Amino acid sequence: MPNASEARILLASNRGPVSYTVEDDGTLTPRRGGGGLVSGLSAIGEEVDSVWVCAALSEGDRAATRQGRTDPSVRMLDIDPGTFARAYNGIANSTLWFVHHLIYNTPTSPVFGAAFRREWASYEAYNTAFAEALAAAAAPGATVLVQDYHLSLTPRLLRALRPDLRIGHFSHTPWAPPDYYRLLPDDIARDVLTGILGADRAGFLTQRWAAAFADCCEAVLGAEVDRDALTVTHQGRRTRLGVHALGADGDFLRERAHRPDVDARLSALREAVGGRATVVRVDRTELSKNIVRGLHAYRHLLRTRPEWLDRVVHIAFAYPSRHDLPEYREYTASVLRTAQEINDEFGTPTWQPVMLHVDDDFPRSLAAYRLADVALVNPIRDGMNLVAKEIPVVSDEGCALVLSREAGAHAELGEDAVTVNPYDVIATAEALHRALTMPRGERTDRCKRLAAAGTALPPSAWFLEQYTALTEGQPPE
Repeated sequence: MPNASEARILLASNRGPVSYTVEDDGTLTPRRGGGGLVSGLSAIGEEVDSVWVCAALSEGDRAATRQGRTDPSVRMLDIDPGTFARAYNGIANSTLWFVHHLIYNTPTSPVFGAAFRREWASYEAYNTAFAEALAAAAAPGATVLVQDYHLSLTPRLLRALRPDLRIGHFSHTPWAPPDYYRLLPDDIARDVLTGILGADRAGFLTQRWAAAFADCCEAVLGAEVDRDALTVTHQGRRTRLGVHALGADGDFLRERAHRPDVDARLSALREAVGGRATVVRVDRTELSKNIVRGLHAYRHLLRTRPEWLDRVVHIAFAYPSRHDLPEYREYTASVLRTAQEINDEFGTPTWQPVMLHVDDDFPRSLAAYRLADVALVNPIRDGMNLVAKEIPVVSDEGCALVLSREAGAHAELGEDAVTVNPYDVIATAEALHRALTMPRGERTDRCKRLAAAGTALPPSAWFLEQYTALTEGQPPE
């Protein structure tokens, strides 16, 4: 690791590029992750000193941190577990995520009382720990890229400690419109915005989310917004806004999808499907993914279009997500219950209308991608949704894409997708019918265009584009 105040490029995110597992004999086993941040940081060049600041998420991570066993270029923060839980679950995932995805059941939630204020204090402490670690590790004039809603306060806190740094922030979620954003207590709404405005540049996945952020700055802070120049000026500081539409890693997906483990799972899926048409969805059981309404739409298709009885299978992979939160446990139970109801209503000894799996299996997901005739991606709201971009890349025969207009990916893929209102179950059922009956040639042509659009800015290029924009094309000195 570079010594204190020597790193030229710093990346900050809740989850880091490596995690540690404590084995039965007490030894620590590292496991490296992938993704756009990892490949992008590598692409900048090993000759540039860089540090990745992240939280220690597991007992193995905390043990590695305390024993000084972490990767030399990774600085894990051993944040008090209670503080971390309140910041991560209470604020990041149960407040900011709910606001930006518009998923509160507003007659009963949110309730911003004393418990919330304790959680907010932990969120401030969590962000402060990141700001202090970044300030200590950064060389004069270094570039810092802060990632996502977990760290919305970090840019302003870091700016106060190190005004010499070039700071960027990137939001991987949607951004709520002002009326909904103002569900937050007034002081919290201001703090989140001014936290991000501590950056020199704030990045978003789509123009829509960048515009919503600017609208909130104007409505909540009275900031000056230049929508042509994409800038927000507040209290004498100007923050540039940018849009970087993260794409799928086409080269990786095409290679990985044809390995033997995927071929074996594809054979098993084909045998189970029995030559029928397929509607495929692959999601986490995240509230915003709208899995239950997708199942309702499929049931409506079978009830109103009897020609599809025994001729289609809905392959639905709904992988566990955030099961430490009660809302997510209840939602997963609803997914399981609805799928079973459909199978009970329509299933026969030789046909299972819904094939639902809730255990995470990446090779099996890729096999389903290859088999898909129709991909169903119908989130209530999504910052991007890479599944919508990945399935057309991998599909063997070319698939039709049924896509929510509320997914960030719709900005790029909407022209060749079958667009749906995610709340309209009947219209979604009709969209599934249209996709299933789409002529083969049209489906193939659309799929090729979807794949090209979905891989236009692969992860490493996406990261490098942010970095270049922040440094205005100049590498660190």
